[in-house]
Parts: sequence; structure tokens; C-alpha cells
Amino acid sequence: MRLIRTKWNRRSLEKPDGKSTKGRFNMAKIYVILADGCEEIEALTPVDLLRRAGDEVVTVSIMGRKMIAGAHGINIEADVLLEDTDTADADLIILPGGGVGTENIESCEPLKEILISANEGGKRIAAICAAPRYLGALGFLKGKKAVVYPGLEDRLTGAEALQVPTVTDGNITTGHGPGAACDFGFELVRLFHGEEKTAELKADFVYPY
Repeated sequence: MRLIRTKWNRRSLEKPDGKSTKGRFNMAKIYVILADGCEEIEALTPVDLLRRAGDEVVTVSIMGRKMIAGAHGINIEADVLLEDTDTADADLIILPGGGVGTENIESCEPLKEILISANEGGKRIAAICAAPRYLGALGFLKGKKAVVYPGLEDRLTGAEALQVPTVTDGNITTGHGPGAACDFGFELVRLFHGEEKTAELKADFVYPY
């Protein structure tokens, strides 16, 4: 499967504190991290929705090859390899879940350094399903509200674990699991494009049915 890249659009961004940056227009860059064993729906739904909204989304393999083996036998060809990519311009980094996929993410030392730098810089980070446990391990969730795949709540170190599809607290957005992939993706659209644009996209998407 080859993912089609789109051109950037100009739009106002929402700050991590939830306030609009009125009068400012930025060109955001979004990276989706792909690893063997990732939940395909969690990886591709945000890509689809954010590209529909007009964003530039780059899929990044951490496996040393572009072809990724999803958790359910769906192969995904990433746009780039992590080692060939400078993510310093990232406005958002997305971590899909999946048990094996999250283990691969957790074992990638270069990605760890990227995430720590991004968090320290106040950049947005999003994780869904099992992946929020890694943000907990990195200390990113202390004092924040977060969600994770059921049964992993004790891995959200320092967080208040919620039972909702998705939640954003500060610069961190987390999603509950595969069934929350659309809610998770639309929440990311909302953060960059606002309520009105998100409502329009939901209507076009016939969501909820």
C-alpha cells in the first residue's frame, strides 16, 4: 500500500493550552511513526483524516525498511525511514498502537530522543491504544488526563486515566483503542483546524452515521 502525500495548507493553529493563535498562520508538519505490528486502522485513520483536512503528513518507518508489516497482515509502505529524516520541524508526532508495534516503538532509541526533545519543546505528541503507555514511561503524562488500551491504565505513570475515546491535555493527545481511531483522528484535526472545519469534515465523512 502506497500512501499519497498532499501539499501543505495554511491555517491557524491551536496552542497546547487550547487557545487559538489568532492572526498567525503556520505550515505544520506531521509525522506518523510506523513499526511492524502496528494497528493498521490506528496508523492510517489519522493519516487519512489529516490529509483530507489539507495537512502534510509523512509516514516514517523505524524498521530500517519502508515496508511495514501491520498487526493484521496489511503491509504499509512508509514515505521515509527514520534514519533519513530530520523531524526537528515536527508540529505533531503520532504513535499508533498495537502490542508488538508499541514494543518496537519502545525499543527504538533514536525515536526516544526525538520524543523527549519534542515534548521539552512543547510540540504536540499523540498516541493511541497501547502506545500511551510509552508516554507514561517517558514521564510525559504526569499530572495529565490520558487514556490507553483497557488493562494498561497502570502504565500511564502519573496520569489520571479516563474511560473516553480520546482526550487532549496540554500538548499530549491519547486515544483508547482501534475503535476510537476516528475520534482520535478528528481530535487531531480539531486541534489544528478548529471546530467548524472538523464539523465539515465529519459531515463529508458521514460521521457519526
